[in-house]
Amino acid sequence: MPAAAASNNRPGHQPGTVVRLPLTNSTEPDITVGNAGGALVRRTVLPGGVRVLTEAMPGQRSASIGFWVGVGSRDEAEGRHGSTHFLEHLLFKGTARRDAMDIASAFDEVGGESNAATAKESTCYYARVLDSDLPMAIDVIADMVTSALIDPEELEQERGVILEEIAMDMDDPADLCHEKFTEAVLAGHPLGRPIGGTPEAIRGVSREAVLDHYRRYYRPEELVVTAAGGLDHDHVCSLVRDALSKAGWELAETALPAPRRSAEPARIDSTGGVEVINRPVEQANVVIGCPALTATDDRRFAMSVLNTILGGGMSSRLFQEIREKRGLAYSTYSFSAAYSDAGYFGMYAGCSPSRTREVLDLLAAELERLAADGVDQGELAKALGQISGGMVLGLEDSGSRMSRLGRAELVTGEFIDIEESLARIRSVTAEQVQELAAELAAAPRTITVVGPFESPAELGF
Repeated sequence: MPAAAASNNRPGHQPGTVVRLPLTNSTEPDITVGNAGGALVRRTVLPGGVRVLTEAMPGQRSASIGFWVGVGSRDEAEGRHGSTHFLEHLLFKGTARRDAMDIASAFDEVGGESNAATAKESTCYYARVLDSDLPMAIDVIADMVTSALIDPEELEQERGVILEEIAMDMDDPADLCHEKFTEAVLAGHPLGRPIGGTPEAIRGVSREAVLDHYRRYYRPEELVVTAAGGLDHDHVCSLVRDALSKAGWELAETALPAPRRSAEPARIDSTGGVEVINRPVEQANVVIGCPALTATDDRRFAMSVLNTILGGGMSSRLFQEIREKRGLAYSTYSFSAAYSDAGYFGMYAGCSPSRTREVLDLLAAELERLAADGVDQGELAKALGQISGGMVLGLEDSGSRMSRLGRAELVTGEFIDIEESLARIRSVTAEQVQELAAELAAAPRTITVVGPFESPAELGF
C-alpha cells in the first residue's frame, strides 16, 4: 500500500494505512492517524529535533510514557563497552533536583510503575501511571534523562551491582547459550556484543568514559518521546517541551532530529560452526541457527508465520515432535531477532546431555522438512489466527502501544496501524513461508551447546 501523506492536526489517515515518518523539522505539519477502535496517533517534531508520538486511547484512565534515546550496546566505542547499560542504572541514582529515593517515591506514592530497558539499538525509560499523574511522570523522567549526576560513588556501587547481574545471567545456562549463539552467528558485528557488557569491560570502564557516552547521545535530536493511553497530544508536547527547557536543554527551532540508522544490510561473514561451552549442568542447552532478516525486510511477516508454525507454541512442529512425541525436552522453540542492518534466526531446546546430538538433528530436520514439504492450508490458517489474536490482545495494553510507537519512529520509519498489520500477516502465503524456510535451511549453521562437554567431538562434530 502506498505511503500516506502528512495531515495537519486532523485524522486524515484512516485505519488500514501505512504512514511514513520523515525526519523533518518542527515547521512541517504534524502527522495524524486515525487508528482502529477510535484511537488517534499523532506525531510532532518539537524545537531541538525532539520527536513526540502519542496514541490517545478512548476510555483509558491510565497512560504509558517512554523516553527513548537512539543508542544501544552496538554504538559503544572501544573503552566504553557496557556504558549504555551502565547509564540505564545510573539515571535512577539522582539529579540536581532529586535523589534516588525521590525518583522511586514519585511513582510509588501514586501507584505507578517505572523502569528502563537497554537494547542493542536503543534505550528506553518508561512509566505507567494514572492519566492525571502523567505530568509528574514526564517531569521526573525528563529530569533523569537530561540531568543525571553520574555520581562517582554511585557509579562504583552500581559497578558491583552490574557485575552481579552479569554473573547471574552467566549462571543461567539457557541465557549463556543464547548470548554465545548471538555472538557467533553475527560474526564480529557490534550487534553480537552482550548488552550489559562483559565483566572485563565493566571493571575497566571509567566514569569519564560513561559520562562522555552520556553527553554524546543524550541530546534533544536523539530523543523520542512516546505515550499511549488517556492523554491529549498537545498537552503531552507542552509538558515535554517545558520539562526539557527547565533542564536547560537548548531547543533550537531549526534543529533536525538525528538520522535513523541505515537499513542497508550489513555483510555478516558467518561461516557456521559448533561451539561448546563446558558447564557441569544436568541439562544441555542448545541453539542452532543462522543470520536472517533485518527489521525492515518485507519478509518479516512471513518470518512471524514461519516461527509460529515451526516453534511458536504447544501445537508447533518442534514442540510436538521433540517434546510430545519423543519426550526429549521440556522447552523447545524457534525465534528470530531483527535489527536495522542485521538479524538472526534460531531454534532452542534443553535436553539430557546424552540426547544432545539427537535433539540437534531433530531441530535441523524440522526446518528442512518445512523447506522441502512446505505447509498445508490448515496449518497456515491456524498460524495466521494465532498471530492475529496475539497481536490484537497485546495491543490492549497502553505499554505495548507506547513501545510500538518508539519502534516505528526509531527503527522502521513507518507507522503501520493494527488493521494493516493484520492484513499483512493474513496475506502471507504458504509459498512465501516455504521459500523463507528453504533460505534458512540452506544457510551455514551456527550451533552453540552449553553442557558437560569438553569439545564438539564428543557430540560427533
